[in-house]
Amino acid sequence: MKRYIILITLFLSFFGKAGAQSVTVEATIDSLQILIGQQAKIKLQVSMDAKQKAIFPAFNDTIVSGVEVVDISKPDTTFLNNGKRISVQKVYTVTSFDSALYYLPPMPVDISGKIYKSKALALKVFSIPVDTVHSERFYGQKTIMKTPFVWKDWYGLIACSFFALPLLGLLIYLIIRLGDNKPIIRKVKVEQKLPPHQTALKAMQRIKQEKSWEKGEPKEYYTELTDAIRTYIKDRFGFNALEMTSSEISERLLDFEDKEAIKDLNSLFEMADLVKFARHNPQIDENDANLINAIDFINETKKIDDEDVKDQPTEITIVEKRPLRTKIMLIIGITILSVAIVTSFIYIGFQLYDFFE
Repeated sequence: MKRYIILITLFLSFFGKAGAQSVTVEATIDSLQILIGQQAKIKLQVSMDAKQKAIFPAFNDTIVSGVEVVDISKPDTTFLNNGKRISVQKVYTVTSFDSALYYLPPMPVDISGKIYKSKALALKVFSIPVDTVHSERFYGQKTIMKTPFVWKDWYGLIACSFFALPLLGLLIYLIIRLGDNKPIIRKVKVEQKLPPHQTALKAMQRIKQEKSWEKGEPKEYYTELTDAIRTYIKDRFGFNALEMTSSEISERLLDFEDKEAIKDLNSLFEMADLVKFARHNPQIDENDANLINAIDFINETKKIDDEDVKDQPTEITIVEKRPLRTKIMLIIGITILSVAIVTSFIYIGFQLYDFFE
């Protein structure tokens, strides 16, 4: 029985030591000696099981009297043994302004409620040696030097000024446009529609000047000639002559004019049909005669009331209210320009402040 008790005691003692050895706290310093005002870094590293939690010491101002804490880094954690253990490291940056040999006591770390301490460290701080023999080498303060003027330093300010001024002018213009709320006035030139006979006579004049028959194109000549006559008949008499045959047009014209008025027109249509469908090649005098017949038909059937109508363009003034969309666009434009101008002036102000400070 005593043997079992001894074995159990040894077993528990062994695992207790093993558990105690599973946590290590190590502190190192990168420089044991520094000059007054220089800095040294103390690295505190803890190795423990992944399930454990470490609380590092928090120094407010000093570690010991004379050694000040400048900065404390964030914990840097590294996983070991496939995540079973972790290594946590913190760096304390310290300095001193009094020359002395400082004793840095062990740094305590709370590991899951148990305190573990690192080894103690030492830091030697030296004062700067002063040459008291050659006092003439010590000089007083120098006067403040004026910064030389360099155009390159002003490029951004000048560019921003030239950019802000046109924007300011445009902003003022948009504000005035939004405030006046005047209607939009547009003037449109409208050409008065010519009477049918004047339009037809213009077409005849153009056909006469082109002289398509002299270029060996009689079909094109008679096509243009009959199309002009059909258009005149449609506008003058009110029936769609463009989609009717020659005989149908002649029959309809009998209701409006006498046979003598349309006699020459029938000969024109007959000659046009021969040229278009039978490839007939008429003589030059026949072409001129048909053109004259078309002009005579127009002059004989035109309305007398349309004689005094002239091709004079008229101007119409259209007054429209400013649409809501235009107002919204003006407001958006004013807002964007205002932000851009304010930003530009803030930038200019900071640049001038830095220059004259």
